[in-house]
Amino acid sequence: MSQVQCLPVANKNMSKVKKVLEEARDLQIKELDLVDKNVHSFDELPNIFNMIFVTRITLSHNKISVLPPAIANLNNLEILNLSNNHLEELPLSLSSMPKLRILNCSINRLNTLPRGFGAFPVLEVLDLSYNNLSERELPGNFFKLETLRALYLGDNDFEYLPPEIKNLKNLQILGLRDNDLLELPREIGELSRLRELHIQNNRLTVIPPEIANLDLYSNKSVFKMEENPWVQPIIEQYLLGITHVLEYIKTEAYRILYNRHVTGGGKSAVPIPPRADKSKKASRARS
Repeated sequence: MSQVQCLPVANKNMSKVKKVLEEARDLQIKELDLVDKNVHSFDELPNIFNMIFVTRITLSHNKISVLPPAIANLNNLEILNLSNNHLEELPLSLSSMPKLRILNCSINRLNTLPRGFGAFPVLEVLDLSYNNLSERELPGNFFKLETLRALYLGDNDFEYLPPEIKNLKNLQILGLRDNDLLELPREIGELSRLRELHIQNNRLTVIPPEIANLDLYSNKSVFKMEENPWVQPIIEQYLLGITHVLEYIKTEAYRILYNRHVTGGGKSAVPIPPRADKSKKASRARS
């Protein structure tokens, strides 16, 4: 009986999807809104890859597990939102899209990224938060995304961030919250345009003095660093405010502490907590 009751809902959703696609084709509508339509597969989106006039596709809150390589046929696509689906991998062809500026693949089940993923020619915003990625899954050219302005890697499994992060010269926002980060590379201090840095809820005990080189002082800047097992001097400064932390890490006393911590394996630090248990994350589920 319950199965019979569900069928009209599914049919209704599919008819709505087809109506959206038909109207878009007939009227050359450039933006497709297919949010929360219970779409499981691109097979349910007839001829969508022939709609080369489309500039924006929003498919968030569906149940899509595979993104076909044919997505690259959409040469005019600028914004692709696939947030909150069941994707475990992305096609190699994705990074060849000539006009794609914003890619949102957050809240999926990505365990890897395709080789050559850093070849996007004009990508400005990349959201890979809430997946199953770590530094081991980043392809060799990932940090050649020189046009990138915002990179969201929060709620993944990163313990370290490669020093090549310095190559993202145009980066203004870097989201690293809710990972397993044990340290940050000094090279973050070379990101001269960075205005937002989110490192809260990791396993960090010290931060590189070079972070003080960044413009994180102004009212328009954001620096979030709470919920980390910081060494006591950083805790004391944090209680006074973020600007006190940034001033403190400029001091010679802190440089000595930091170098001793890094070269000595952090013996002076508080014990590093174990990895967070993420086994019940939605991104760990299987279709």
